[in-house]
Amino acid sequence: MTLDMRLQVLADLGQKIDELSTEALDELAFRANGQNPWFTPPNVKLAFAGIRHLLEPNELAKWAAKYTFGPPKPQTVGIVMAGNLPMVGAHDLFCVFLSGHRLQAKLSSQDTFLMTRLVDWLIELAPEWRASVQLTERLVQIDAVVATGSDNSSRYFDYYFAKYPHIIRKNRTSVAVLSGGESVAQLQALGQDVFQYFGLGCRNVSKLLVPPQYNFAHFYEAIEPLAKTVGDYYKYQNNHDYNLSIYLVNGTPHLDNGFLILKEDKALVSPISVLFYEYYTDEADLAQKLTDHADKIQCVVADPNTFPNYTAFGQAQQPSIADYADGIDTLQFLLAL
Repeated sequence: MTLDMRLQVLADLGQKIDELSTEALDELAFRANGQNPWFTPPNVKLAFAGIRHLLEPNELAKWAAKYTFGPPKPQTVGIVMAGNLPMVGAHDLFCVFLSGHRLQAKLSSQDTFLMTRLVDWLIELAPEWRASVQLTERLVQIDAVVATGSDNSSRYFDYYFAKYPHIIRKNRTSVAVLSGGESVAQLQALGQDVFQYFGLGCRNVSKLLVPPQYNFAHFYEAIEPLAKTVGDYYKYQNNHDYNLSIYLVNGTPHLDNGFLILKEDKALVSPISVLFYEYYTDEADLAQKLTDHADKIQCVVADPNTFPNYTAFGQAQQPSIADYADGIDTLQFLLAL
């Protein structure tokens, strides 16, 4: 297949997703939720909408135009996919497909149904690619690796895949910078950045950086309408009740509104149902805090009128096709093999 043909296939996949009926989406969501209880129907549908967003024809063309595609030299690329969010491995799948390489994918046990369906659809649209795809439990006879996991699993990946060209991704999270002047609408949008996918993604905000004497009551009031999004789901609420009990037993200072706990903490990654916060004194202090944790931050969200270099509230889970996990250009890596 030529590059233009591959781009068209990806665009057609986006169109196929766009044309899924309500009944078909409901069935996919029901089956995914049966495999992974965190994959609720709203979150599965949100993930499909996100993939549709990635596969806009104009965005695909602009993405590909940034690279030099030489004569095909197919390699077998092993992909170790995560399973924290529905179809979170889709971007790696699209990169391998567009690069012209063969795919050997180890799917997460938490996300086999949806990812298998996505691969099947891609093969339906490009039957000639069928021989280049293998879903496996163990990567063998590969030429390169892209592996996504935790800080612990990354040490194993570094050792096991050391002899191959590789990208090894570790734990990352996202933070929000507040000035105190945000509107209710902005804080509600920030609530989406916190709660979408129950906060399980690396682009979910798990920490707030706030000025001294920040009034958290405004934040709590703004996100109150989101209570049913997460607070009524038993797995999320179980985490809330557990973390709250630990803080109460240990006498740990915290704030709580019944579905989100706020705790002052210098750490970046907060437990499910908990949002850490830390005060910054001025812009220099803020910049230093972000710099100190740059290798662990996936995304920084803020009011673009106050902090123009950061992602707008509500957009953390809306990356473009050109946004790469850990800031490592996966497509360029594959094209250089």
